[in-house]
Amino acid sequence: MDFSKFEESAGINFKDKNLLKQAFTHRSYINENRTLALEHNERLEFLGDAVLELVITDHLFGRMKNASEGELTSLRSALVNADTCSRVAQTLGVNDYLLLSKGEAKDTGRARQYILANTLEAVIGAIYIDQGYGVAKDFILKNFLAITEEILKEGAWIDSKSLFQEKAQEIIGTTPLYKTLKESGPDHDKHFIVGVYVGKELYAEGEGKSKQDAEQEAAKNALETQGWK
Repeated sequence: MDFSKFEESAGINFKDKNLLKQAFTHRSYINENRTLALEHNERLEFLGDAVLELVITDHLFGRMKNASEGELTSLRSALVNADTCSRVAQTLGVNDYLLLSKGEAKDTGRARQYILANTLEAVIGAIYIDQGYGVAKDFILKNFLAITEEILKEGAWIDSKSLFQEKAQEIIGTTPLYKTLKESGPDHDKHFIVGVYVGKELYAEGEGKSKQDAEQEAAKNALETQGWK
């Protein structure tokens, strides 16, 4: 796999090309190619997630000088999540360079979105190791700033759980409850499906890498289906 075109689109020339290759290597590919001297990208993903959150937090802290802690937290959650990261990954053409097992390569649905998001975080981790924090920060801001402004303009960062609770109490007189419907994956890569109920009725479901993310998506979906946005 030649990653030179990706380096060109990302605007970064890696010193350690193997590090970049590792960022694109999914665990399933290793399991299918055990004889190859490769490592999967999960450690890089762990690091990249932390760098991404720090850069976005620092940017929002300076950009939103009058915002409360709760507002900043909600806006950060709207930016540092699987949907946004997979969107950036697709713009950069990450999908063309993924090293996946034959089985994973066939899946183009929601599971692929999570793989794309995780790979982007791994790429950020690789940039941080190879080029330092400054370059990683520039890469993140370059690719996330437009989405930040879009989310601010549309108000898409508003806490869906809080809004749904407010609407449910106002219209129905009941506080919604969240229940985990399914939990899968190893400890380092959990996946949750959560349902939001008003009384005994299931209003919507949501998915995420954490229960909190899944609850936010469930609330957002419930708001949309009820026309409460």
